[in-house]
Amino acid sequence: MAIPTNIKTLLSGEVVEWARIEFKQTWDAATSLKTICAFANDLDNWGGGYIVIGVEEKDGRPVYPLKGVPSEKLDSYQKNIFLKCQLIRPAYTPIIGVETYQNKQFIVIWCPGGDNRPYSSPKTMAKDNKEHIHYIRKASNTVEPSDDEEKDLFTLANRVPFDDRVNHQADISDLNITLIQNYLKEVKSSLYEKSQNGDFIEVCHDMNIISNLPEYVKPKNVGLMFFSMEPDKFFPYTQIDVVQFPDGLGGNDIIENTFKGPIHQQLRAALQFIKNMIITEKVIKHPDRAEADRFFNYPFAAIEEALSNAVYHRAYDIREPIEVRVERDRIEIVSFPGPDRSVTQEELKHYRVSNRRYRNRRIGDFLKELHLTEGRNTGFKKILDALEANGSPKPEFETDENHSYFISRLFIHEGFLVDENKRSQKGAKKEPKRSQKKEPIINRKF
Repeated sequence: MAIPTNIKTLLSGEVVEWARIEFKQTWDAATSLKTICAFANDLDNWGGGYIVIGVEEKDGRPVYPLKGVPSEKLDSYQKNIFLKCQLIRPAYTPIIGVETYQNKQFIVIWCPGGDNRPYSSPKTMAKDNKEHIHYIRKASNTVEPSDDEEKDLFTLANRVPFDDRVNHQADISDLNITLIQNYLKEVKSSLYEKSQNGDFIEVCHDMNIISNLPEYVKPKNVGLMFFSMEPDKFFPYTQIDVVQFPDGLGGNDIIENTFKGPIHQQLRAALQFIKNMIITEKVIKHPDRAEADRFFNYPFAAIEEALSNAVYHRAYDIREPIEVRVERDRIEIVSFPGPDRSVTQEELKHYRVSNRRYRNRRIGDFLKELHLTEGRNTGFKKILDALEANGSPKPEFETDENHSYFISRLFIHEGFLVDENKRSQKGAKKEPKRSQKKEPIINRKF
């Protein structure tokens, strides 16, 4: 059975965080079974994790040259993995695949967060062992939970994330094979070939976008969000609205553009529209030096990150679209609801957010595979870095006490405010004489 990514991506650590990958030179049930259990418990809703067998590790990173798994051990390892996983309670079976890279073979164990949390694993492999532990992941380590963490784990058992739930109103035919193939091809998954010639249900099962019961095959919400042509049919107002106020909030003109479809496609379409129609570069040439000053009204990288995070973290069971409000001096990206309760107003004010849990673990996985977001609390830093590099003001992030909404507010570069101020003065200042030297200004739309 294939995994929904490729071995090269896992070894790079660029898409799947290192904390979600564990490298093992050989299969050792005594240690790896605990890690499988911890990934299945998925306390922080990361989306589970991967164990790569055949790779020596140092400080959590792969050691090169890669060794791989000897061909004569591939079959025995896989059989033993299935056998030992039967010791996990309740029943949990990870997805196991054999991957070839650099002419060597590796066993990849994909352990998505389970539907029947909490899971427990034997404390030891001794025959007389009767103690089971609810192992969890802390950073890149598999550990026994504290009393509070175990309580959190049992609380999560009654709360399967919305994107990972089975949608009983949809049918398997609502999943579009072309969208699935395009995604698998883009992320270079070994499932791509199987999707062309293999069984459609098996491919969907391998991607974990349908229910696990063979007698009741239904899509999961995340599958419909990415691989249905009309996800808003199941999740009303799953869309991005870009609203422009060219004359300000009190003006008569309002320009609206709505982007629908699979959520990664609507995100890309909205970003392309903003890049083409909203983003402007200003080039100021100086008579006394060759170098010109160049800057944008808004750096695209900051908008891209803020909007991608809104798609990642919004609640799809709330009937409110993501709205991008373009005013004269700012862009506001509004989504519902607000951040996790663990995020405080003080953290938002100082751009130091440490979100304990992610609302949409599966959506995050797919977006990261497509390089549309990174997760792990890196969004604020990317936005700040992009704004600083462009010379733009610092952003504002806003929510209320009930965490019912979230606003990312980006302010226009002050170099563009000069033009606005000139227009608002309505000729109050006289034009400079022709004999005066002026700095030529070139505005470019992207």
